[in-house]
Amino acid sequence: MLSLARQSLLMPFWAAQVFSQDKFFARNPVLGNRWLNERGLHTRRVTWSFQMAERRRRRLAKLIPADDRAAFDRDGFIVKRDFLPHDIFLALVDQVRSLRAPAREMVEGDTITRHIALEPAVLQRVPAARQVVQSPAFRNLITYGGSSAAAPMVYIQTVISGAVPGLADPQTELHTDTFHPTVKAWLFLEDVAADAMPFVYVRGSHRLTPRRLEWEYRMSLRASRQPKQPHAQQEHRLVRAISTDEVNELGLPAPEAIAVPANTLVVADTFGFHARGPSRLPASRVEIWAMGRRNPFLPWTGLDPWTIAALGLRKPVFYWKSLDALEQLGLGRQRWRDRGVLSAFDPAL
Repeated sequence: MLSLARQSLLMPFWAAQVFSQDKFFARNPVLGNRWLNERGLHTRRVTWSFQMAERRRRRLAKLIPADDRAAFDRDGFIVKRDFLPHDIFLALVDQVRSLRAPAREMVEGDTITRHIALEPAVLQRVPAARQVVQSPAFRNLITYGGSSAAAPMVYIQTVISGAVPGLADPQTELHTDTFHPTVKAWLFLEDVAADAMPFVYVRGSHRLTPRRLEWEYRMSLRASRQPKQPHAQQEHRLVRAISTDEVNELGLPAPEAIAVPANTLVVADTFGFHARGPSRLPASRVEIWAMGRRNPFLPWTGLDPWTIAALGLRKPVFYWKSLDALEQLGLGRQRWRDRGVLSAFDPAL
């Protein structure tokens, strides 16, 4: 009875999340309802959010050069080599190497991902990073890619493969991050080799074609719970994974590993199929990493309170602390564990 009463109380909240960025089939019995998804709930969310993103991008088109816009629209990602002036890039690398700051880490398979938030106290010590995050070229590419002027979360990110015993890193599976256009960006501080965790992307897979929508339908049914099946507490990782055979069936090209030199910026729509390339040997990668994601059903491009500098620069820290609080209340799980003061270039502990 308590469980039924709890579900009744939460049902309006779960139903309202249909019109949010929430993507978890297993945590929401409305989004994960097989009967509803058989009748098109998920595919309607995908279609509507994609249409809204296209409209917002048309209004944001003037922010980036026409050739950049054409490349992004065609491929789903853009590669900008020698992004920073040489002297600024060298200063950035030196300042990041000398920085020791509060860090969080997440373990996936045998891989550790470390984040140092680029919040005000860190930016005071890494002024070259401030130049990056405030650069119109950096922000405008992310804005267009994410179809929103909302403030992204920006970190110094370290990825260390083969760092702990475990299964293969699930991020090496081709997948789409969520059900709507969204953006991630990587400014690599080191060369990225083809056999050491390069960014992998399927060109053109960010477009919503009839075959892609059919894949979304099939995926939603696989992810939905069967009638009378207990509601899951934890969604399987990478429920949106896709095999290379399925990629071929969608009429898409083979995945492409993007091996690039240091000082290259990659901005990608992670509605497209992408992955972290596998590493032949244990390896590490350090970068300035940004993610932008907002409610995909909003018709406007701005009106984001996080664009206020005093708030936006602290967004990653607020995010961590909110997850800490939810875990303490028994309402969630914090995957980003506090690791104390570290350097981005420190090896795995």
